[in-house]
Amino acid sequence: MATAPGGVPDAPAGNWVDRHAPAPSRPYLRLARIDRPIGSWLLLLPCWWSTALAAGAAGSLARMPLLLVLFAIGAVAMRGAGSTYNDIVDRDLDAMVARTRGRPLPSGQVTPKQAALFAGLLCLIGLLVLLQLPPFAIAVGFGSLIFVAAYPFMKRIFSMPQLVLGFAFSWGGLMGWAATFGRLDLPALALYAAAICWTIGYDTIYAVQDLEDDPVAGIKSSARLFAGRTRVAVAAFYTLAVLAAGFAIAAASSGLAAWLGLAGFAAHLARQVSRIDIADGAGALALFRSNRDAGLIFFAGLVLDAAIRAA
Repeated sequence: MATAPGGVPDAPAGNWVDRHAPAPSRPYLRLARIDRPIGSWLLLLPCWWSTALAAGAAGSLARMPLLLVLFAIGAVAMRGAGSTYNDIVDRDLDAMVARTRGRPLPSGQVTPKQAALFAGLLCLIGLLVLLQLPPFAIAVGFGSLIFVAAYPFMKRIFSMPQLVLGFAFSWGGLMGWAATFGRLDLPALALYAAAICWTIGYDTIYAVQDLEDDPVAGIKSSARLFAGRTRVAVAAFYTLAVLAAGFAIAAASSGLAAWLGLAGFAAHLARQVSRIDIADGAGALALFRSNRDAGLIFFAGLVLDAAIRAA
């Protein structure tokens, strides 16, 4: 299916923004990646993992439903704000890459000032969500802004900007625990490490799409760094993610359901590794998107474990 007018090639074909959203709103919805919800899922899932892991450790589901909803709203808002900020910074680079030159800023659908005002609105929504959490969790949440602010510049100077993206995108691995216990303990730190390694792995797969264009634009990425060793590198990071997640659930004294969820997560990641082909950009995008399902499998195991321990 052809890309919709004003759309971008990595958005799912026939997404609701292209089909149903009012025309004036589409550039802003695309800035926020509403037409590409996978980013919001990948930002959200570590939040949900941490919340479920903490609920199991606490032996209570009382806070979990509200936290899951708050994190879902916050993830969509902050994913949108972060993506808009990233696009403002990268608008000149995006104009040189085939996959990104149709984005709202490089294509002239919105101005940088309009995009900045939109990002500010999304940040306000994110702030209102954050203020619903306990004071310690609010403080932890603000800590992520350092990495969010730094990430767009890393691809210009650092051969593996995916590491900095991991620090930012995995922050939710700390948030659920902080919101439940008002502190950070070893299970949360291990889960954060697991999410960082997972992020590096899946975003390396994502970067395969731009292997031809990135050198022209001067953009650095882990896919360029690893090149023909990409499959081995992704396998290594995914292995570290599984090991760190296992350490987290062991430290939280989680039960069999959590381990089964981790086993399903590991199997999904192994399947991705077996299918990596650096010559297949479309296949890389599909593998990247499949990480939503991998993360949900692990989350389901943690939720089931929390329910069993709370019963």
